[in-house]
Amino acid sequence: MTEEDDRILFIDGEAMVIDKPAGLAVHPGSRTKRSLEDHLKDLRFGFQREPLPVHRLDRDTSGCLLLARNPKAHKRFQRAFEEKRVEKTYVAVLDGVPAAEEGEVSLCLAKISSAEEGWRMVPDRHGKSAFSRWRRVAVSGGRALVVFRPETGRTHQVRVHAASGIGIPISGDPVYGRGQGPMLLHALSLRLEREGKAPIEARAPLPEHFRAAGFTDDLV
Repeated sequence: MTEEDDRILFIDGEAMVIDKPAGLAVHPGSRTKRSLEDHLKDLRFGFQREPLPVHRLDRDTSGCLLLARNPKAHKRFQRAFEEKRVEKTYVAVLDGVPAAEEGEVSLCLAKISSAEEGWRMVPDRHGKSAFSRWRRVAVSGGRALVVFRPETGRTHQVRVHAASGIGIPISGDPVYGRGQGPMLLHALSLRLEREGKAPIEARAPLPEHFRAAGFTDDLV
């Protein structure tokens, strides 16, 4: 990923939105030695400071990721996420077709961990509140393309709301589904209003593995 990369969807003096590829972790971990942090020096666009990720996307989730180009902007954008002022849209291919065309999922989520299976998020009425709206937009090969609009930003929220809320996991999800093939979850768009400035607004085209599954940009 370089300054000339077509994955840069939006940029101005304080913000940047990139189209993060699936397979690239935002931060390094025990199983992900290389991450977006290895590319930040290439995203300075003449600034001395490297941009800072404002939020996270799962390693296997592609799409819109907001970066701040200075510390003050980073604090403002993080506060906007905490105050639920960032409009986010995700699109996913489910391993089946929901009977309803649209709906809402309200499932509190909590983190559990075991030595055998590692950690995961589970529905738990004592967990943190999580709410998503969803709409089925297309069907192909016995699978549905669904648009999600999460109103909260819990870890793995869309993945758990698909599997446990709608009752059909996301195709390729290795934790909450069958894990066969790439995980078909994409951060489609992001919008953040700013006082005195034009909004931060970006939309990431569907990646190739969505098109290979029979779903194209004109459907969303």
